[in-house]
Amino acid sequence: MRLLLVEDEIELASLIRRVLARERYEVDVLHDGDEGLEMALTGAYDGIILDRMLPGTDGLEILAEMRANNINTPVLILSALSELGERIEGLDVGADDYLGKPFAFEELVARVRALLRRNGRPMLPAVLTADYVKLHLDQREVRVDGEVVDLTPTEFLLLEFLMRNAGQPLSRDQILEHVWGYDADPEGNVVDLYIHYLRRKLRNGKRTVPIETVRGVGYMIRATEA
Repeated sequence: MRLLLVEDEIELASLIRRVLARERYEVDVLHDGDEGLEMALTGAYDGIILDRMLPGTDGLEILAEMRANNINTPVLILSALSELGERIEGLDVGADDYLGKPFAFEELVARVRALLRRNGRPMLPAVLTADYVKLHLDQREVRVDGEVVDLTPTEFLLLEFLMRNAGQPLSRDQILEHVWGYDADPEGNVVDLYIHYLRRKLRNGKRTVPIETVRGVGYMIRATEA
């Protein structure tokens, strides 16, 4: 499932994204309230985790604007403002849940699961396909023409990100942020290196590996034709 996280504490946002990625959630991260409002109003997410105090538009304003525009995406508010009256205020504006800071990551994950169960949206498919490559999410397994390929956790996360966005060019910065987080070295060539590792492992005979280089942008995995 696809989540939007709007949190201005960069290190905390990176940690939350990593924790949720391990639970197989696709997480887009923003640090600014104005950008968060713009993305929240698309209605493209299964759930939103929203910091209450943000630069630009604050969390409650984002929430109020969503509800005024009939965007019913479930929202979990995160905030150091966690007194009873502050929690009630957030829930009255339209939040589905409210979690005070600091919090345990295990509780955050449990609350996200509960939020999405109540929402009742269909889960993402258990198997992602790109040409002759199949990625089995439940088993954390990749098969090339039916044969299991051994990938490292980082290689698996990189391939999963590419396959979830099949047909969409992804920049190196997008890949770096999603797979390695904000503490990665942006000066290094780690993305290119891991793309090389993946291509080598996915190569099968004379077949063309479905990971394409998009000049001036980054990389893309070919969408499977219907």
